[in-house]
Amino acid sequence: MSGFFIGIDVGGTNLKAGLTDETGRLLAAARRPLDFRGAEAFAADLADLAAEVLSAAGAAPGDAEGVGIGLPGAVSGGEVLYTTNIPLERTDLAALFRRRLDLPVLLGNDADCAAVGEYFQGAGRGLRDFVVLTLGTGLGAGIILDGRLRGGESSSEAGHMVLHAGGEPCPCGRRGCWEQYASATALIRRTEAAMSAHPESALRRLAEEAGGVDGRTPFLAAEAGDETALAVCRAYVEELAEGTASLINILRPEAVAFGGGVAGAPEHLLLEPLRRRIGELCFSRHGGRATRILRAELGNDAGVIGAALLGRVI
Repeated sequence: MSGFFIGIDVGGTNLKAGLTDETGRLLAAARRPLDFRGAEAFAADLADLAAEVLSAAGAAPGDAEGVGIGLPGAVSGGEVLYTTNIPLERTDLAALFRRRLDLPVLLGNDADCAAVGEYFQGAGRGLRDFVVLTLGTGLGAGIILDGRLRGGESSSEAGHMVLHAGGEPCPCGRRGCWEQYASATALIRRTEAAMSAHPESALRRLAEEAGGVDGRTPFLAAEAGDETALAVCRAYVEELAEGTASLINILRPEAVAFGGGVAGAPEHLLLEPLRRRIGELCFSRHGGRATRILRAELGNDAGVIGAALLGRVI
């Protein structure tokens, strides 16, 4: 038996692994809580999880072509340069992994892995030029051009292009970065400000019922007709459209797919107005190929599948 690929997605609280075939079809999956106890123990946990999905499919390590690991941060080769949620700066994670399980290891940024997963098994099937934007704590971008991951192992940082010069401070050291206006974190911040300014809004009641504000709160309130929430959603769509249109004008992809929890918002409150506004902002309104605006399809499986198949697009 051969032709298996292992993908591991390192999330904020969990590690997820999957075994796929060469098309990205998921054959087995496993997960465990993230329990960081140092780099060596972390690598051992990843290797053990990889061995677990091999065993679940009745396969041996020799049946696998390799392992891809998606992380929230910057990587180079087998080295983690930095991550946003675990202390792994300048760590040769691939070498530590191979002490436990001797397989080829390729590291990737989590947004890139999501794009690769969607390219093979999700919203990007059959396309050659495709972008995935992940709306979460930050704003990630995975870009595939002519069937190859843009930058190879060097991830795109579209969330750190400046949308508002001199605007909100960003942890990257600049001000006005796009992710400070269009990430889920930015949407939550905007929602909380609206709640404070309009205490009569349904936003407060919904937040109290849910135990806090998240990326769904303004859309739930807007669905109920709350005007304050509708204004929050419209302002968010405008920020998201402005940055997306700039990317589209530069790259001219066939499609852009949105992933992350916010992307699950009702179509008429997010994707439909987003399509209209992007259509008004993009140069394709003058002619030529118009970029389709889609919802990502794979959910939590995108990162695992994409990590498994990183080597096919780098």
